[in-house]
Amino acid sequence: MFKGRTLLAVAVIFGAWYVLAFLFKTSILPPPHAVFLALPVSIKHGLGEHFLVSGYRALLSLLWALATAVPLGLYLGRRKRIDALISPMIYLLYPIPKIVFLPLILLVLGLGDLSKIFIIFLIVFFQILVTTRDAAKGIDEEQILSVLSLGARPLQIFFHTIFPACLPKVLTSLRISIGTAIAVLFFVESFATTNGLGFFILDAWSTLEYLSMYTGIMAMGVLGVILYEAVDRIEKKTCRWMFSE
Repeated sequence: MFKGRTLLAVAVIFGAWYVLAFLFKTSILPPPHAVFLALPVSIKHGLGEHFLVSGYRALLSLLWALATAVPLGLYLGRRKRIDALISPMIYLLYPIPKIVFLPLILLVLGLGDLSKIFIIFLIVFFQILVTTRDAAKGIDEEQILSVLSLGARPLQIFFHTIFPACLPKVLTSLRISIGTAIAVLFFVESFATTNGLGFFILDAWSTLEYLSMYTGIMAMGVLGVILYEAVDRIEKKTCRWMFSE
């Protein structure tokens, strides 16, 4: 069923692409088959290497965000007094577009991978943190009391009750963060770098190589699909109760 729906979605997207290419009839919007035919040339020009660099940056930033935001969010969600102190700071910092700090981050961390990974991490961190904290707040206290009545220790309560109850929403926030991470990835790779899919796309655009540009765009889409599929597989293995009939 999943494969059938995926094929249908691909057919709709490429069908709409063909219609637009036919209507506009311009080199700026080539048909899909022309882009696929240009893939070997793009690969020779380093598309694969750019894809791996972008994948590394996106994946590492997401892992950093998960490793820091999830524990902090769970802790704040279960500690009302601490949350009352920290939440105002979160509310003040969360709405600020973190991308405005990019020039400062580049000055401090340099032009390498670290600055790009850090700015993506900084943006998705708050998305995961707020969702995780709210999920921990929403746990029914009766669930905690029932486990306590069985003699469970704090760590057992955390690993067997709190974390599993929050995991579906954590994974949902991760899906949202993937889209954000890829969007920010394109921006941070559009200057002060010579690798990554963002650089590849803008370099092709600046030289009017539109077919190469579209192969880069498709590669960025494939990167997103791979990350989303990975999250879906993790969810099916770790949240089996959600898929049981």
